[in-house]
This record gives sequence, structure tokens and C-alpha cells, in this order.
Amino acid sequence: METEPSLWERSRQAVYGEITRVAMRLFLDQGFEQTTIDQIAAAAGISRRSFFRYFGTKEDVLLGDLARDGERVRDALHDIPSEVGPWDALRRALASVHARAQSSDDLLKIARMMYDTPSLRSRSAEKHLHWHALLLPDIRERLGQDADDLGATAIIAAAIACLDTAGEAWARSGGRMDLADLYDRAVAAVRGSAAPASG
Repeated sequence: METEPSLWERSRQAVYGEITRVAMRLFLDQGFEQTTIDQIAAAAGISRRSFFRYFGTKEDVLLGDLARDGERVRDALHDIPSEVGPWDALRRALASVHARAQSSDDLLKIARMMYDTPSLRSRSAEKHLHWHALLLPDIRERLGQDADDLGATAIIAAAIACLDTAGEAWARSGGRMDLADLYDRAVAAVRGSAAPASG
């Protein structure tokens, strides 16, 4: 039985959400690199010290959902029948998590910020490494009893790289290209096969 979050936890979540909302608006209005932590803190009505109680870096404000997405992908994998192979299972799980990706102006700006800012690219890669540990048990199990960590880790790393490549191509297209199709094409290139129809 799940327990309700405490008043302290709810308050912390509310402050976290408000800092994120304020920071994202500043990032979208004036750019990521042009926005300082002091500006975010001032706009959110908190001190610089308080900012660091919620976020380790400025990059973590923009990439916070990326860390949680790894847990969402893991949970989605658990709901996919075990007889589904690792590549197809990852595609389904990733698609279910990223289905909310629409070609809104704000999302496009955020995606371009991420792909154009070296510190965000680096921090994104760090967060994706956390996905490996989360997804490894499921993918290893789908590969069979004799599977080792090497094969499972390689598949996860390749799938994440394909997702990143597809996301960047989607951002460069101004959201006009289909993200799922781009992912399928990237996976097909890695696997040396024809891309399946998206859907």
C-alpha cells in the first residue's frame, strides 16, 4: 500500500516545480547560457543557496525529466511481455514514454538548446548512463539464460544513441519529421536492416 507524501514532501515538490517553471521560461525567453542561477533564484523568490537544495547544476533544471524518463522506460518495459525481443521491447517502451513529444514551439526550443549547448549534451549523456543500470536486468532477461551484461548493455547503449540521433534530427527539421520514423531508421542503420513501418 502506497503512503501519501508528507506535507514536507508536497511542499518540496511544489517549490521544485515552481523553480523549474520559472527557469524554463527564462531559458526560453533569453537562452540557456544567457540565464544565470542568480536570475533563476531571484525570479523564483529564493536564495542562490536554496536553489542548490533542489538542483545540483543549472543543467539539471532543464534535464530533470530525462532522469525520471529512465524510470518510466524501465516501468514500461516491465509491462511488455517477456517473449517480445529486446529491440522491439525497447522501441515500445521508448515510444510510450516519448509519445508526448509534439512539435510545439517550446519543445523545439528546448530540444535545440539541448543539442546546441555542450554542457547540456554532456549532462544528458551522464543521465542516459543511469538508464543503462535501470534497463539492464530486463534486457538481459529477454536475451535468454546464457546472456551476459555485454550484449544487453550494447543493445541499450545503441538504442539510446539511436534515440538521441533521432531527437536531434527531429529538432533540426523543426519538428516536421516523425520522431518514431527517425528512430526506426537509426535502429535499422545500426542493425543493418530495413526500417519497419512506424506505428
